Amino acid sequence: MNIAAMPTSTTDVSSSFVIRARDMRAGGTSIDRRRRYPARPANFSSPAGLHPRPWLGRLRHALREDLFVLHYQPIVSLKGGAISHYEALIRLADDPSGPLTPPCSFLPAAERYGLIQEIDRMVIGKVIALMGGELAERDARVAVNLSALSITDHGMLAHIERELDRHGVDPGRLVVEVTETAAIGDMRRAQSFCEGVHTLGSSVALDDFGAGFGSFQYLKQLPFHYLKIDGDFIRTLPSSHKDQLVVQALVGVARGMGKQTIAEYVGDEPTMRLLREYGVDFAQGFEVGRPCGQVEAFAV
Repeated sequence: MNIAAMPTSTTDVSSSFVIRARDMRAGGTSIDRRRRYPARPANFSSPAGLHPRPWLGRLRHALREDLFVLHYQPIVSLKGGAISHYEALIRLADDPSGPLTPPCSFLPAAERYGLIQEIDRMVIGKVIALMGGELAERDARVAVNLSALSITDHGMLAHIERELDRHGVDPGRLVVEVTETAAIGDMRRAQSFCEGVHTLGSSVALDDFGAGFGSFQYLKQLPFHYLKIDGDFIRTLPSSHKDQLVVQALVGVARGMGKQTIAEYVGDEPTMRLLREYGVDFAQGFEVGRPCGQVEAFAV
């Protein structure tokens, strides 16, 4: 693959090495990183051992009764420690006596039964309403991660624009996260969608970058503002020389393109120190802030 030349130093890494290193690190595990759950086989059963068909009624009921809630995780500057923006993370709250249901339990079924676009639109609506309501005076920015079907949905961009107009929200406060795996199904449509988000005045983040085998090709085709480095390269960064080389290479590519980088799954201070040393712009993970509900996340 031909990409922009890397900086000339002992940390130079080719794009093919980045891909090979990621493949070695993965150990053959199939992960859909956008949704943060392991890929399931076609005969997947629910955690209770049941066929997932009951999820169809449960998810329809949750949409009808507004039983989804959002938690927010901060994305923090590695230069000054200030919060750049938050990522909205969905939970299901349809069991009054039990804990919130994590997305790994219901998003596979939502995608299987064609409800994922409706859920994505609901999340967009909730986030923009929050920014135009309780957060109107805070000027906080929030990122929303969209599914592959929503990215290729011809009505999604118009939906985002209507919600921004309806709540009087500056488009610059919205960040739309897109994964390479979501874009690969229809690259032309994904490119058009990202260009439309840019035209609206919102930002695009390439999420989980490095997770796929065509990563660097997407840099050439998708307009973006932030490059989010896949967590596989971050979790064991202090102890993995390969990961260190890859992260430095990705920072070099992003800087060469005038873009900013975000490291995901940052879990300890040694990782934070290395990220600062390598010039990563922002961090997201338990070391800088856990996901929490709206009141706690935006407490003054």
